[in-house]
Amino acid sequence: MASEEASLRALESLMTEFFHNGTTNERKREIEELLNNFAQQIGAWRFCIYFLSSTRNDYVMMYSLTVFENLINKMWLGVPSQDKMEIRSCLPKLLLAHHKTLPYFIRNKLCKVIVDIGRQDWPMFYHDFFTNILQLIQSPVTTPLGLIMLKTTSEELACPREDLSIARKEELRKLLLDQVQTVLGLLTGILESIWDKYSVTAATPPPSPTSGESGDLLSSLLQSPSTAKLLNQPIPVLDADSESVCSLALECLAHLFSWIPLSASITPSLLTTIFHFARFGCDTRARKLPSLNGSSQTSALGPERGRLGVLAMACINELMSKNCVPVEFEEYLLRMFQQTFYLLQKITKENNAHTVKSRLEELDETFIEKFTDFLRLFVSVHLRRIESYSQFPVVQFLALLFKYTFHQPTHEGYFSCLDIWSLFLDYLTSKIKSRLADKEAVLNRYEDALVLLLTEVLNRIQFRYNQAQLEELDDETLDDDQQTEWQRYLRQSLEVVAKVMELLPTHTFSTLFPVLQENLDVYLGLQQFVITSGTGHRLNISAENDCRRLHCSLRDLSSLLQAVGRLAEYFTGDMFAARFQDALTVVERLVKVTLYGSQIKLYNIETAVPSVLKPDLIDVHAQSLAALQAYCHWLAQFYGEVHRQNPQQFVSLVSTSLEAITPLISSKVQEKLLLSACHLLVSLVTTVRPVFLIGIPAIQKMFNRVTDSSAQRLPEKAQILVCRALSNILLLPWPNLPESEQQWPIRSTNHASLVSALTRNYRSLKSSSILPLRKVQQDDTKVVIHQTLSVLEDIVESISGEATKSRQICYQSLQESVQVSLALFPAFIHQSDVTDKMLSFFLTLFQGLRVQMGVPFTEQVIQTFLNMFTREQLAESILHDGSTGCRVVEKFLKILQVVVQEPGQVFKPFLPSIITLSMEQVYPIVAERSSPDVKAELFELLFRVLHHNWRHFFKSSVLASIQRGAADEQMDNEPQFSAIMQAFGQSFLQPDIHLFKQNLFYLETLNTKQKLYHKKIFRTAMLFQFVNVLLQVLVHKSHDLLQEDIGIAVYNMASVDFDSFYSAFLPEFLASCEGVDANQKSVLGRNFKMDRDLPSFTQNVHRLVNDFRYYRLCNDSLPPGTVKL
Repeated sequence: MASEEASLRALESLMTEFFHNGTTNERKREIEELLNNFAQQIGAWRFCIYFLSSTRNDYVMMYSLTVFENLINKMWLGVPSQDKMEIRSCLPKLLLAHHKTLPYFIRNKLCKVIVDIGRQDWPMFYHDFFTNILQLIQSPVTTPLGLIMLKTTSEELACPREDLSIARKEELRKLLLDQVQTVLGLLTGILESIWDKYSVTAATPPPSPTSGESGDLLSSLLQSPSTAKLLNQPIPVLDADSESVCSLALECLAHLFSWIPLSASITPSLLTTIFHFARFGCDTRARKLPSLNGSSQTSALGPERGRLGVLAMACINELMSKNCVPVEFEEYLLRMFQQTFYLLQKITKENNAHTVKSRLEELDETFIEKFTDFLRLFVSVHLRRIESYSQFPVVQFLALLFKYTFHQPTHEGYFSCLDIWSLFLDYLTSKIKSRLADKEAVLNRYEDALVLLLTEVLNRIQFRYNQAQLEELDDETLDDDQQTEWQRYLRQSLEVVAKVMELLPTHTFSTLFPVLQENLDVYLGLQQFVITSGTGHRLNISAENDCRRLHCSLRDLSSLLQAVGRLAEYFTGDMFAARFQDALTVVERLVKVTLYGSQIKLYNIETAVPSVLKPDLIDVHAQSLAALQAYCHWLAQFYGEVHRQNPQQFVSLVSTSLEAITPLISSKVQEKLLLSACHLLVSLVTTVRPVFLIGIPAIQKMFNRVTDSSAQRLPEKAQILVCRALSNILLLPWPNLPESEQQWPIRSTNHASLVSALTRNYRSLKSSSILPLRKVQQDDTKVVIHQTLSVLEDIVESISGEATKSRQICYQSLQESVQVSLALFPAFIHQSDVTDKMLSFFLTLFQGLRVQMGVPFTEQVIQTFLNMFTREQLAESILHDGSTGCRVVEKFLKILQVVVQEPGQVFKPFLPSIITLSMEQVYPIVAERSSPDVKAELFELLFRVLHHNWRHFFKSSVLASIQRGAADEQMDNEPQFSAIMQAFGQSFLQPDIHLFKQNLFYLETLNTKQKLYHKKIFRTAMLFQFVNVLLQVLVHKSHDLLQEDIGIAVYNMASVDFDSFYSAFLPEFLASCEGVDANQKSVLGRNFKMDRDLPSFTQNVHRLVNDFRYYRLCNDSLPPGTVKL
């Protein structure tokens, strides 16, 4: 005994020392090693039993339990059965004796250790494991303890980790399912008895606004008056112990519901009881009720009462999230919805004391979240099932959801509710599309609800109705989606408006347009307040109240312009004729507004509150341009309809738009507004393509501005957009006109002179490329290269999908600049920022104009690149130039990808040198690096080499292979093919999961398209190496997210020759496996059934991997040697 006592004292002092602030890391490591060695000793557990029963030191107890955990989960197989019996009897006794005094985290850990034993030994060696838990639950003194044990059992046995064999996992689930009915019965009993016990004392409450709320909706929801009466009982006041037991019981239910199937075991009385507890969450008084004995324990009990509601909702949501509902359970579901909507009615009920919003503010935030989750699940998973029940009043439900949505106390809550409405609108839209016959009936049923929703959502985005809330929204910080909180709020609201527009177009338009018109009148009326002063124009509105009203009106106008732009798609296509007049009205207004803004230069005007009103005026102007841009598709359709007969109205709209755009194309205009104008210009040119654009003076003015080298250059983005627009005016074919009327010769000449003017400085660099430049000159040269290539790259990209004629003219104009670029390339090879820009340009050329470039010049380009990118240059770029250097190499590889994909024989001569470059120069540099840079592009290039040039390796025609038979497959370039395959194999041994996924996809694609796995060289020399690597990856769990993909790939490889897989590969694989003995290997082999269908095969693979890991865990035996503390 003395030695145990001494060991305990030593352990306590070690633990205290370990957690002391003054202990060095070195000493901590020593203590850790000592403790680990002690834990590994055979028989250490006996000391731990003594420690647990004799110490009050938390650290020591925790350490002792960790020793047990380690013993049970990792060494249990090697423990003598006598010792196991002793442990199984000692630990539960310890728990029973001390559970009331132990700290909760020690008690829970001890429960977990006992459950771990049950996981290994129940029912064979630990037959009373579950019966003990049921007894604990049934005895009032130990009910809380029994519930903790039950929850831990559900967590650890129903969804166990991989340290069990598949057979044992299946056995445990079956054993637990057998107990479900009993367990649910017990839990129902506990919750009901506590509810009933405390309901009695509250049976005759004082009259209050909450008693007897039966409401008209309730009687239609709950068919039976008795249920309504039940749900109207006042909520009882529970003591702390009862609350704690109810919390534990509800936590157990939530976990059980996460894995048990929906079945008759979940009885109506259980559901009703859960709903009773959900009412705790709706009870605003829960936070401030006095306790029974008159003392005020409110602060401690309040949150706990609300928590019961949260836990009950968690149970309900677990049931709701199951999509697969047996027929016999549908009635239960209906009952659940009826009861939840009773809660919804309760939450949104207005009375004198509370507005709905203040009531929601008083409820537990988590409860509101859970309740919203419930509503989302109802609409997304079950609405289609429930809507057909005549006794379920969907329209009244929507009325409640409406109240709930628009009284949410937080923005996040409101967003979540808008999501639910979006789901509902999607459901309705797809329902109408699938049932066109009774479309009107469906719409009529929901029209009122949709109209209310539309009006309220529109009101919510307007400062006029919702200023206080909207001003809280942050409009500066960007989130992960690159939008501010305000932008997200507006976007989500407008998505709902657009979805309503799709269902009720006329109504939506007639609701939105008058509001827009009203704010436009304020904006258009500003002209009368503009006065000219010595310094420029000033807005003569200075009273604080007027400025505030103007600020609100401008913010609203900006939002409504976005709304009108968002709806543009509903006026085109099939709806063009029917909604023509509405769309014309909108476009005329937008054209008028944009012109007005540009003419009176509101963006440059002085105001009384410049920090507020100036951004507002700029934003309205920018949004009016953006809204007009959204109607370009409508304008294009309008042009198509009227170009033959009466185009005056159309011509006037376009030329007025250009009058509005031209003054804004200036470096003096704020960038936000300038870019909006540029984007509108590009859309008019690219989408609408009017034939008369080139003749409009405004456009002529722009040509002169851009080609005049003395004019101040626009900011880069704007310069690129304007050049794209001007180039496209000359390059894009005019719609509705035959080829003979396209005026290509004159357009071609104009385009050549445009590009010539844009590249004047760039082309003059050619002569200087031979001379070494001074630093200042070099920087200037870099700026010219960057600016010119950005513009040219954009011009090429914008016409890459167009007709051949456009691309021909484009290349003719660019030809000289392209040759200059190639001549300059060697001079800048060591400056990765310039090389990056040049390669970007060449990549765009190859993607868009390779046919126009012609074979000789393309060959020259590729040869130049291949010569410049020597092994040394590649190493310098990848290893020393950081991310820019890697980008350069990636772009070079992308260019080669385009080259190897080209059909026909033209570029085939380059294949050998491309493969050599990839495999002998790039691959050795990147193979050893852990960084994923360059690898993805390299492997894509190798994939493209194989995929598009299969005959470079496998010559034989179909006919020849039939005559010779598959065995005699003719193959060229075998060493290169093998090297590429080996590189793919190596990539599966690296940690980068994205590369793994990409390369697995490439192999599978090659197999689907070219039967890679069936090729003789792959089948005989590589197939089982790949299978081996993939199985090892599964065993090591290094790429667990791709389990399913790997399983399918293994199946596709094995299915090439199942006989060899089962007779040769599998035994060989098992024989080579380390850490399992011969007997275990034979069990693994036997359990792998000889199935040949995909689902069974992949199941067998995952079983093999799981059991192999389990056996290896079991075999990690105890190290010899003992250590005394």
